[in-house]
Amino acid sequence: MTPPVENLDRIAAELRGEVIGLSHRAKTPHLGSSLSCLDLLAVLYWEFLRIDPKKPGSPDRDRFILSKGHAAPALYVALCERGFFPTKFLEEYGKDGAALAEQPAPNCAAGVEWATGSLGHGLPVGIGMALAARIQKRNYRTVVLLSDGECNEGTVWEAAMFAAAQKLGSLTVLVDYNKWQATGRSEEVMALAPLRDKWEAFGWESYEVDGHDFSELRVALARAELPDRTKPLAIVAHTIKGRGVSFMEDDNNWHYRIPSAEELAAARKELGLV
Repeated sequence: MTPPVENLDRIAAELRGEVIGLSHRAKTPHLGSSLSCLDLLAVLYWEFLRIDPKKPGSPDRDRFILSKGHAAPALYVALCERGFFPTKFLEEYGKDGAALAEQPAPNCAAGVEWATGSLGHGLPVGIGMALAARIQKRNYRTVVLLSDGECNEGTVWEAAMFAAAQKLGSLTVLVDYNKWQATGRSEEVMALAPLRDKWEAFGWESYEVDGHDFSELRVALARAELPDRTKPLAIVAHTIKGRGVSFMEDDNNWHYRIPSAEELAAARKELGLV
């Protein structure tokens, strides 16, 4: 049974509170980028991905790659909440020698499929996983989450052409289109628009959705569940950087800023967590 939307809203709010707390305690950046993709992770980890936290290495599990590795805190809190590893991992986040680094490391914790951070590499790796499923005659799906700024990388489009040529219908890309990069508006840095049309032109089935609307995300992701797919699926999800906290939303300063104790308290209050 699909959880009601209000449950996902609550889950996403709790995940946002955890991410902001991590940033405050560990003094780590990329908060805005983590908050923008948490609704995407909520619908993936609580509804879409066929995974079992008790069997994280199952060969038949769906694969998820956070290609925008700078949003690792969002992935970590989702995995922890789903039961892949204990909360002490989050408590030690960002410390020397801890399992969870600022960006995902190889084999750092159960549920983390790949080391990411250098933008543009996640999709090629995801294609390798999708090809492996075909060769091994397994029916797992592969999902890759990209940032919009990451779509500046040539490796993304080389990979996109290859995936279409190979008819990798088990592959899905979600683009966290929050309209910001590290130093400016995405559209000012590189002419991304029309982004959905670009994926379509590269041979993908593509859709645009509100990345904070669970109903729209469900409809788009349902396309990935159709049998005998031949085209890979691209979902361009329009999101808001810093989503969920009014004084962080659409403010690119939160790409690098660390929240103070007062800002953490204010954010948790807005999220309904106190």
